[in-house]
Amino acid sequence: MATTISLPGTLTLLSPLTPPSLARAWLTAPHPNLPLVATCSSDKSVRIYSLTSFTLLSSITGGHKRSVRTCAWKPGVKGESVIATGSFDASVGVWKRWEQADLNPRPETAEVDFTREWSGDNGTDLTKVENKGDDDEEDEEWRFALVLDGHDSEVKSVAWSAGGNFLATCSRDKSVWIWEEVGEDDFETIAVMQEHQGDVKSVAWHPEEELLASASYDDDIRLWREDVDDWGCVSILKGHESTVWAVEWETLKPPLLEVKTEERTATQRSWVERREASGPRLVSCSDDITIRVWRRKPRQKGPEQSKLSIIRTGSNEEDWVEEAQLPKRHMRAIYSLAWSKKTGRIVSTGGDGKIVVYEEGWYQKETGTVTVPDGHTNGGDSELMQDIQSDKTQSSEEATEWNVIAELEGAHGAFEVNHVCWAPRADRNKSEDEEVVLSTGDDGIVKVWVLDF
Repeated sequence: MATTISLPGTLTLLSPLTPPSLARAWLTAPHPNLPLVATCSSDKSVRIYSLTSFTLLSSITGGHKRSVRTCAWKPGVKGESVIATGSFDASVGVWKRWEQADLNPRPETAEVDFTREWSGDNGTDLTKVENKGDDDEEDEEWRFALVLDGHDSEVKSVAWSAGGNFLATCSRDKSVWIWEEVGEDDFETIAVMQEHQGDVKSVAWHPEEELLASASYDDDIRLWREDVDDWGCVSILKGHESTVWAVEWETLKPPLLEVKTEERTATQRSWVERREASGPRLVSCSDDITIRVWRRKPRQKGPEQSKLSIIRTGSNEEDWVEEAQLPKRHMRAIYSLAWSKKTGRIVSTGGDGKIVVYEEGWYQKETGTVTVPDGHTNGGDSELMQDIQSDKTQSSEEATEWNVIAELEGAHGAFEVNHVCWAPRADRNKSEDEEVVLSTGDDGIVKVWVLDF
């Protein structure tokens, strides 16, 4: 008989975002610097909600002819918000709106319809917008700036690079496209990669480098980088045994790096040195019900090359290895995960409707417990310890383990959960640096959860 696991954390519903979509909701993307989120829906719309009031601010419709599957806010933009959307109609839209200090919710009927006719090649500007009123009122609304055409089938994911100059898109047509913004409302296609052998589900940019990860139905993860004037695959990450649904980069140095040097063991110091040399890690989730963490193996320094030499030595290829598999808690395909920028925790969700939160900690071999940065420990639980001992990546040289700290079943009742993410808490009861978890489901509802200890 399995022992009941006592977890240190609890996910508690703070509020749903209201009103919900009446159709399936696919994904929710937090704004990079405002208390806003954008939710993509099967009703061809993108709904903008406030995380302060949990209410609808506006709905964007008419830009796509089929379900809007994905969206991403452009980072580093001042004075306006820019969002890219990807649709099952095979097109990518770019929308803009001037930022306002007043983010009060609008009536549900305040819908912005961007139905337009367009023609021409990739990145053609839309035809002149019909006057909706005076200039001040029009400036407050979202503007469908342009459409990017090129994919032959459903667009599954879009992602801006850290600097915001590149936009990556992927599709059921097995391709990954990279677009570069070369001017105001002007994008050029700079790369089309077609090496994947199946539907490409997700793309994600490295937080510090122009390095792109893509996940596919072909069970592989590919990493792409520009070499001179051409983009190419620099690494293939193999290990998953079925469709890889999502990939995400680590954007925060692990809290474990903050531990004072004199308090680390030799194994821990070795792990820290390796992590600092490798840079941000990558996490992936799959239909094979596993979550895997990958790290780059630093290149060995070769002989110094004369600055006068024009002969290129070495390869552009990178060596990535599987560092860990997170404890198995899901019973069905894992569709989505997110790596917290504040705490380094990972949250996951999938077809079983479950939300699971994981935290990395030093592995204490002497006591059989895992100690995480804020002092939570788990030990003496037979089922948990069995998972630790059976972890394929566990070895005497490993210094850390990932531990489940919170788990919630049936987050959206009988419905599947399609997406999960972290966002800064913004309501009046927030505490400093507190985060919330957002879950997006087939029921059309986006729920906001707090993690309590």
